[in-house]
Amino acid sequence: MEILHYTLEHIRFRKRLQRFCKEEIIPYIDQWEKNGLVPREVWRKMGREGFLCTAILPEYGGLGGDFLFSVIALEEMTRTNHYGLDAFLHSDIVVPYIDSFGSDEQKYKYLPGCVCGDIITAVAMTEPDAGSDLSAMATTAFEEDDVVIINGVKTFISNGVNCNLVVIAAKDPAVENPYRAISLYLVEEGTPGFKKGAPLQKLGVHSQDTAELFFSNCRVLKENRLGEKGSGFMILMEKLQQERLLVAILANTMAAFTLDWTIESLRTQSTSNGSGQLSQSVRFALVEMSTEIKLGRTFLEKLITDHMEGRNIVSETSMAKFWNTEMANRVVGGCLDLCGEMAMLESCPVVRTFRDVRVTPIFAGTNEIMKSIVAKNMKL
Repeated sequence: MEILHYTLEHIRFRKRLQRFCKEEIIPYIDQWEKNGLVPREVWRKMGREGFLCTAILPEYGGLGGDFLFSVIALEEMTRTNHYGLDAFLHSDIVVPYIDSFGSDEQKYKYLPGCVCGDIITAVAMTEPDAGSDLSAMATTAFEEDDVVIINGVKTFISNGVNCNLVVIAAKDPAVENPYRAISLYLVEEGTPGFKKGAPLQKLGVHSQDTAELFFSNCRVLKENRLGEKGSGFMILMEKLQQERLLVAILANTMAAFTLDWTIESLRTQSTSNGSGQLSQSVRFALVEMSTEIKLGRTFLEKLITDHMEGRNIVSETSMAKFWNTEMANRVVGGCLDLCGEMAMLESCPVVRTFRDVRVTPIFAGTNEIMKSIVAKNMKL
């Protein structure tokens, strides 16, 4: 029995996106990887075709779709075997902060642009000396009359170069409790005191415009605050269940794509060299990897259903995130081993995936944090 039930609308959406990826993304990936950047125009094309922010209501220009549209979009983008066009971060991680906690004025001002691709978003939490521990952040926000003055540095910010709008976490140093000191603010590109650094040179995800962001006496109106003052930590925590579930789906799909390509490549090789059959050790390795992927996928489909029903599955999504990202690294590494001398060439798709998948255990909180969350909920 299938766990997830796709409607005809879901199926048509997937087919349209597959065609879009084939025509507008896949032919240009190698150039984007060399440039270290995906052109903003591609975001606009994707938005105008209805592939961004699918959960946003039609009132703001969106599809008003359920979470399965987000799953489909992530899966099909992942199967292009590049992660520079970080649409799921924009659509299903950052924009939901505005959709859930923004004022009516903020929603009408920003959401239509987010849907059509004119606005690209980023979330700025990580700092040079503060990663998973948000309480250690040093970026400050002083609210003075109707103005907020922001000072600090954020790093490893995905969409950091292309972004037009940043959701930044900053804290009021006058508040002793570090978790109640954090607030979120919307900062537009071009705001005086807000500057972007050059794209960071990374091990993988080369076309993802990861950058540092600098805030020096950056002044925004108090009405740019997202939610209540001091609610930033709770807002971020509330959305982490979905973020970690999406990262787990990303990792599982990366593993499945890589295994499919490897099996097809090995079949072609065995046919061309006349052997006609893979060795037992290779067949067993492929079976083991396929089993891990299917186990992870079955768990994920149950969690997708639970998430859509509004259940609290914080522990389970933490489990799925750490297990699937570690599994994906094992599988992609195993596939690279089976590629033989092809593994030395950039033309081998597994080489790119091998680099790109390495960061997934860090996304949405390190896997050590995931295990700490589960241990705490188990009262260990």
